[in-house]
Amino acid sequence: METKGRKSRCKAQTKAGKPCRAAATEGGLCFFHANPNKASELGRIGGRSKRPSAAEPVDPLPKLETAIAVRDALAQLIADLHAGRLNPRIASGLAPLLSLQMRAIETTDLERRVAKMEELLAKSENRSGGHSPAPPLASDDLSSTYALPVEATRRIAI
Repeated sequence: METKGRKSRCKAQTKAGKPCRAAATEGGLCFFHANPNKASELGRIGGRSKRPSAAEPVDPLPKLETAIAVRDALAQLIADLHAGRLNPRIASGLAPLLSLQMRAIETTDLERRVAKMEELLAKSENRSGGHSPAPPLASDDLSSTYALPVEATRRIAI
């Protein structure tokens, strides 16, 4: 099978119609052209061996109602991914959902705090002169309402 110091090449053509560049066996064809079913069989075996195992079940996510719960769930997902107990595609699908949940929690917390401040402000105005409750503050009003007086900023700046 040697021709001028080189092994002969397979006599078959690839699916693209080009000559196969693999080394030929004794029959003149490469291993895969001589055994056409072996390529798909070996591919299936390789695919099965690289698939993440589902032998160990992943713990279900806890209720994600607080920022601490989201943080803990994220830490557990990272640990499961690193240990190979979680499919990377599932982890990449959960990441934006956890981010969205965290933003929703932050927004809800901020709304609750603003409502509490408005309630306290209304109570203090009712005590100080019987004024009607103040209308809810717009987001643009918050910066001017909670700005520090000039004297306070001078004391803070060292």
